[in-house]
Amino acid sequence: CNCFSVVEPRLVTWNVQRVGYGDGTGKTAWIIDTGVDLDHPDLNVDQQRSRSFIAGQTSAEDENGHGTHVAGVIGARNNRIGTLGVASGSNLVALKVLNQVGEGLLSGVVAALAYVGRNARPGDVVNMSLGLEQTSETLDRAVVSVASRGVLFAIAAGNDRQPANNYSPGRVNHPNVFTVSAIDSVGNFARFSNYGNQAVDYAAPGVRITSTYLRGGYARLSGTSMAAPHVAGLLLLNGPRLSTVGTARNDPDGTPDPIAGR
Repeated sequence: CNCFSVVEPRLVTWNVQRVGYGDGTGKTAWIIDTGVDLDHPDLNVDQQRSRSFIAGQTSAEDENGHGTHVAGVIGARNNRIGTLGVASGSNLVALKVLNQVGEGLLSGVVAALAYVGRNARPGDVVNMSLGLEQTSETLDRAVVSVASRGVLFAIAAGNDRQPANNYSPGRVNHPNVFTVSAIDSVGNFARFSNYGNQAVDYAAPGVRITSTYLRGGYARLSGTSMAAPHVAGLLLLNGPRLSTVGTARNDPDGTPDPIAGR
């Protein structure tokens, strides 16, 4: 009998094909973002551990779409619908710190990190596709505190076309923290992406990425927010010792970022 699942080719999008993919069943990603579509049919959302860190909101339900898109890149199920995540079927914990227009408070992000620190296990992965418009020692220390417990982080470099070292938490340097710049489908450095080898560890696909979205749907988005969850998925599958699949072309800092891969 045929005892293994076969993914239809149309479900493996170019970006996931580029970095590689595998079975994430039993592994956990904590997504600090706008929440997640809690009952999306293509996502395995851990509703019991999901939380809102926005005053007056008790549900981690996504009202923006950003967090749901990130979640699908990490862990969209290996099934016959939609897309395939890098670590398909992984447990996705929604930690809502941004509202319907993508805004939130630093205190909410720090509270979410503290929650992860109390509840995550070594080898779990946190995805932070968000950032401040400046640096924050408070935020950076909170990330390092959790990372020091063996939790792995994928963090978006930012979309300002500036050195990533000028922004938190993208500037954090720690053996368990990986800041991610963006490339397009032919390996060119994305024109919007922050850069700089002081902060950036890997590049990953972040231009015209198709993934899960609100109300059980799908959408195509661009940004380093889309690049980071590729690395989050790879960290779930491989741990902190990632492989590479080439380097980004036209990296503005002159030292091409390695492209993360399986």
